[in-house]
Amino acid sequence: MLQKLESLETKYNELSDLLSNSEVIADQSRYQKYAKAYSDLSEIVAVYRELRAAIDGIEDAKNMLREEPDDEFKAMLLSEIEDLETKKTQLEQRVKVLLLPTDPNDEKSVIMEIRAGTGGEEAALFGATLFRMYSRFAEEQGWRIDIMDSHFTELGGVKELIFVVDGQGAFSKLKYESGVHRVQRIPSTESGGRIHTSAATVAVLPEAEEVDVDINDNDLKIDVYCSSGPGGQCVNTTQSAVRITHLPTGLVVTCQDEKSQHKNKAQALRVLRSRLKEVLEAEKNMETAGARKSQVGSGDRSERIRTYNFPQGRVSDHRINLTLHKLDQILEGQLGEIIGALMANDQAERLKQVD
Repeated sequence: MLQKLESLETKYNELSDLLSNSEVIADQSRYQKYAKAYSDLSEIVAVYRELRAAIDGIEDAKNMLREEPDDEFKAMLLSEIEDLETKKTQLEQRVKVLLLPTDPNDEKSVIMEIRAGTGGEEAALFGATLFRMYSRFAEEQGWRIDIMDSHFTELGGVKELIFVVDGQGAFSKLKYESGVHRVQRIPSTESGGRIHTSAATVAVLPEAEEVDVDINDNDLKIDVYCSSGPGGQCVNTTQSAVRITHLPTGLVVTCQDEKSQHKNKAQALRVLRSRLKEVLEAEKNMETAGARKSQVGSGDRSERIRTYNFPQGRVSDHRINLTLHKLDQILEGQLGEIIGALMANDQAERLKQVD
């Protein structure tokens, strides 16, 4: 591990020299590439230097002990060694986490899809609650949300909603949200005061770029029609809504929220590209023998991941057995504690694979 860290420090120093090179500074594309690589290495190099200082400190203290110092100095040296050993262990653990392979999709924006599941209108209303929660969380993170396709009920519930969360690192945090979200509450339409259980499904896809997925125009069937609102009525008279079918896979994407047919087609292609990327990556993972399946879940949309219990004011994440009695705060977008726990658990599970 120390050899690996030493080679990273060498690379870090080389990048530092390149960033002060006048030819590199003049070439903005090269400069930005090297600057990002330099930034990516900064944390692990800083931790490595702390670790090396701790190791050197332990060795120096042990050398002094061999010189048979007086009892008071010896006690001080032993105390210093104990403190440095503790620090060394902590830094080694931190380095292991930093050396874990990163998900290449982590820095990407995401396309999220919310669909009402079992529970009828109550499920659709819960879908709208989830969208509000994610909107608040995105706002807190400084990300932007754009709705790409929406189908609402007459009461404002979400039958289906597709939207982009545009921001650096969005996938690294939101990827844990894929799955079935269950709600237990008394519906506003329920006169008997009985608690109902309903669900909504969330899918989180890293936004695919054109270089990630090559789509052949001949593989696409494109239909246009009038966009519709609640109840299915036409909301405009022009055929601006677009439905794209990917013939080889049977994937179908519709977009109608833009007034322009051209814009709806572009949005639909963004969604299709990301869904195709998901299909291709799933096939690749199936082919990889012994592929790791994280304890935080496979991201399967059929997997129940979380329950929101309104009468008890609690949220339970079933993947990590975490229960928080902070329902109101979480629905206001304060997802940091849950997502932080999921990320920490994911790191711990991945560390088991390399230990």
